[in-house]
This record gives sequence, C-alpha cells and structure tokens, in this order.
Amino acid sequence: MRKTVIEKIVEHNTGKSVKPGDIAIVNVDRVMIHDIFIPFVAEKFEEMGFKKLWDPDKVVLIYDHLVPASQQDDTRHFRIGNAFAEKYGMTHVHRSDGICHQLMTEAGYVKPGDIAFGTDSHTTTYGCVGAFSSGIGYTEMASILGTGTMWIRVPETIKVVINGKLPENVMSKDVILRLIGDLGADGATYKALEFSGSAVESMTVASRMTISNMAIEAGAKCALFTPDEKTAEYCDITLNDYQKSLFGDPDAAYCRVMEYNAEDFVPVMACPSQVDKIRNVSELEGTEIDQVFIGSCTNGRLEDLAAAAEVLKGKQVAKFVKLIVTPASRKIYRQAADLGILETLAEAGAMITHPGCGLCCGRAGGILTDGERVVATNNRNFLGRMGTSKVQIYLASPRTAAACAVAGKIVCPE
Repeated sequence: MRKTVIEKIVEHNTGKSVKPGDIAIVNVDRVMIHDIFIPFVAEKFEEMGFKKLWDPDKVVLIYDHLVPASQQDDTRHFRIGNAFAEKYGMTHVHRSDGICHQLMTEAGYVKPGDIAFGTDSHTTTYGCVGAFSSGIGYTEMASILGTGTMWIRVPETIKVVINGKLPENVMSKDVILRLIGDLGADGATYKALEFSGSAVESMTVASRMTISNMAIEAGAKCALFTPDEKTAEYCDITLNDYQKSLFGDPDAAYCRVMEYNAEDFVPVMACPSQVDKIRNVSELEGTEIDQVFIGSCTNGRLEDLAAAAEVLKGKQVAKFVKLIVTPASRKIYRQAADLGILETLAEAGAMITHPGCGLCCGRAGGILTDGERVVATNNRNFLGRMGTSKVQIYLASPRTAAACAVAGKIVCPE
C-alpha cells in the first residue's frame, strides 16, 4: 500500500512505517507559543520539573493577540513571557511583528516536511508549505519544551481534488468555506485534508495559507499541500528529495475523496453564527451591515489587501460603515505601503491598524455591540467573537468584503 502525505511525513520523522490509527512519537522541528498562553506554558514547564529547553533555537514566542494591551492584565503576559525567554535562552521572540501564523512561515521557521506545533488551533496554517502542523494545549507544549517530542495518532486522510480555473470573483476563501459547508464543522475531525488538482497547483502560497488556516474549522488535524517551486521560492530553499516526495501516491488509502470543478465555485459567506452555515452571497444581497474587517491570519496577506484595493480604488466606503484593515505582518504592511495599496485603502475610507490579532479575537479595535452586523475575513464567527453575543458575523473573502464596504450592505463582488 502506498502512502498519503501525512503518512510520509511521520514515517520520515520517526524512521518507522505507519498507518492511520497508529500512535507515533515524533521529534518536533519547531514550536510556537503566543502571548495569551505563555504564562500557562511557563507555569506547567516548571511544574513538570524541567530545568532547560530541549532546544531554545526551535522555540518561537510571538506577541500578537494582546498588542497593544487592551486590558490591565495583558501586561502580565508580557512580563512572564519576557522573563521566561531570558531565563531559558530563547532568541526567537517577536513583539508586534505580526500574527503568529503569518510569521512562522514568512520568517522561515517552518519548512516543507517539518513537524510543528503551536498553542493555537489555527497552527494548521503551515500545511500551506507541506508541513504537518497542529494546535495543542499548554500542558502538551510544556512537555515538548522539555523533551522535544510529542505523541500523535496518525490521522486518516480526506483527499480534496480541485481541477479547473476559479472564476475572477472567487478567492481561495470561498473554496475553503464551501468545503467546510460540505464537510460540516466536525466532518474532518482528527483527519488530514490533502489538497491536489490543477486549481490547487495554480494557487499562490498565500491562497493555500487561507485554506490550510481554516481547515481546523472542519475539525481537521492538519491540511497539507504538496511542496512545489512556488513553495521553494516562498521558503527561499531548494526542495530536497524528501520534500519533493510529499504528494499523495495514486494508490494511497483515503477515507474519503472529494472532487470539485473550480468553475463551479461562487462567492459564499459563513452566516451567523456557525462556520459551516454556508450560503451563496447572491442569496444574502441587500442585508445591511455596520462594519467590514479585512485582515487576520486567514486573509491579511498582500494579495488579500491588493484584492480589496482593486475593488475599492476610486470608490468610498458607505456612510456609517466602518472598514478596518489589518495587515498580517510588518513585512506585508511595508510591502502594501510601497505598492500604494494602503494609500488606495485609506483614500477609500479604511482605517488601517498595526499587524495583530486584536479584532479577530475580540480584544481591541473595532469591537461591535448588540444587533450590529460585520462582514469579516477572519476564520470564526461564533457568538461573542468580535463583541457581544448579539453581534452577527458573516465570513467572506477580501474581494467580497470590500464590495460590501462600498455598498453598505451584502453584495456579490463583480
């Protein structure tokens, strides 16, 4: 029997043949801890009796959720994080450089074929470069910091094949939302999603990041794309033989195969307040909105900002509608500024913020109140995510979100 991508990664890491359901002890290539969890990781690490990190160079601490601080207790996380990093010799510490999931691949921490874990569910994002990455809790993270290993159960794989060319008004966000709608919020629980097909091959790494980021919203353990020349260029590497081998073999065993024609995709939205409550944007047209948010680890990359700017160029955000734009990293912020993208967004009436997670995780900048509606490009729309429990959150692509900002209501992008 030939192998799926996840099976190849685990076998290469452990040196042992594996199949779905096997328990494997993997050697971890990289871990990420963000500011919300560092106090709990630090406490557990010392409670377990560890005296040093297994490899300080493989640990990344990122301040992104709580910056700038919006509550008095937030600064406690910074103090504890700084003290922990200094005590144990951590050198990879990012303070307001961007959102953790953007930085982990952008800064070169995760490469194709790696195994990485992070204290955030959207750690699945790094599958965009062909890495096995998944979110864990602070107790598991503390254990990895001391041992460098982690146990996993080898997941079954759902193969997703998308062939053809996506319509001009459709982005990869529409693709993953449609897939989540078809699978359901628990339809891929503890399974790997493996993507292939001509439409997938034509996607940028940034577009693949959007898909792998949201795979967890269907319960997936990870989401994997085969590394290619686009991946190599993005990661600034030359793919080795192992990395080139990370594709699903034709006769590999899959628990399910889902096939799509790219031309059949249309702009869609996840409606309040379930991420798998997917409807075509055309069915929702005319719904009035109060705010639009473009950014997050899902859709805050350069191509996302450029798509929004293309829609907004020469237009104005509708009266009484707030448009907030958050680049995913300082690098993207600078690139968007150099290319005139931020100027276009600002001229249209957008409020452009520092890179971070504030609005998406309901912490700072743009929180809404009872009865208000927001169209957002982030990854979750559950009650209380961006304000009170009576805020209605619609998830959409950057192109759709920008069109809605101009119209002041839900509309389908041209």
